[in-house]
Amino acid sequence: MDAADFFAAHLDRSPVLGIFRGLDPQETVDMCSRAWEFGVELVEIPVQTPDAMPSLRAAVEAAAEHGKSVGAGTVTTVDQLVAVREIGAEFTVAPGLHPDVVAESRRLGLPHLPGVATATEIASALAQGCTWLKAFPAKQLGAGWITAQLAPFPSVRFVATGGVDATNAREFLDAGCRGVAVGSALANPDTLAQLKQAVSAG
Repeated sequence: MDAADFFAAHLDRSPVLGIFRGLDPQETVDMCSRAWEFGVELVEIPVQTPDAMPSLRAAVEAAAEHGKSVGAGTVTTVDQLVAVREIGAEFTVAPGLHPDVVAESRRLGLPHLPGVATATEIASALAQGCTWLKAFPAKQLGAGWITAQLAPFPSVRFVATGGVDATNAREFLDAGCRGVAVGSALANPDTLAQLKQAVSAG
């Protein structure tokens, strides 16, 4: 399954991508389980440092038991891409657009979600065959940025990432995002109901 089909298949069912950074393996599995109970289809474990690999491995193993997909985030080099694929990551995410990672992910058949923050980066991503893009940092860009960029780039499917929570998730979805990435909002039982309402409305 190519990247566009993969992300559409999962995020059309639930527009929430869970991100759990800096947790030990057991905490990571606990948060993944909470996300899956919430209805989340995709979970991302950032691996910006090697010590995050055990948490990714634990999440991948837990996902296999639940029939869910776990990906690796902050994948900015081909070496990282190969390493997380060997662990069993089913997709990768990056904060920016890295052409060598995009090319290798396509060669390996591993769906990749690159990050963009400008029209130039969007155009470059499209030229490299990427239509699902991570809008990062979403809170700083703002929901209006999404709407503005979709005018000249209607084929793009944005996943808003960075500072998205129960209070603003709906704004990004209403602006045209096909997904929102959240972390702490899934850890706080006081905001879970608000988050569920936000991503279910509209």
